[in-house]
Amino acid sequence: MGFLDGLMGNASEINAEDMQEELAPILGDAERVQRVFKVIRDLFVFTDKRLMFIDKQGITGKKVDYLSVPYRAITVFSVETAGHFDLDAELKIWISGRHEPLIKELKSGTDVVGVQKMLANYVAR
Repeated sequence: MGFLDGLMGNASEINAEDMQEELAPILGDAERVQRVFKVIRDLFVFTDKRLMFIDKQGITGKKVDYLSVPYRAITVFSVETAGHFDLDAELKIWISGRHEPLIKELKSGTDVVGVQKMLANYVAR
């Protein structure tokens, strides 16, 4: 994945072991990072306990929003794949206690099948 792909918003997969070290201060005891997808500066982190959305904000990216969703709180998820004219896909996750779904755009080049497989494996537990 090149720099231009990153600017265009295409997601790339990050090494889970590298993120394990970086996220160690905020991970639970014995929690393991399974897969990580990066879209520009934002991350989708699948651990064995939860799904984390890490949103770096501002010009410097020093302000970071961490949204942590335990898999047991995910009631439904859907992925709308891209068509011919719309290259992006959309991930919707319904979380117990919320009326509206959490919506994330998956840019062209994102492993949409991989994201769905990770959710299917962990939400069904």
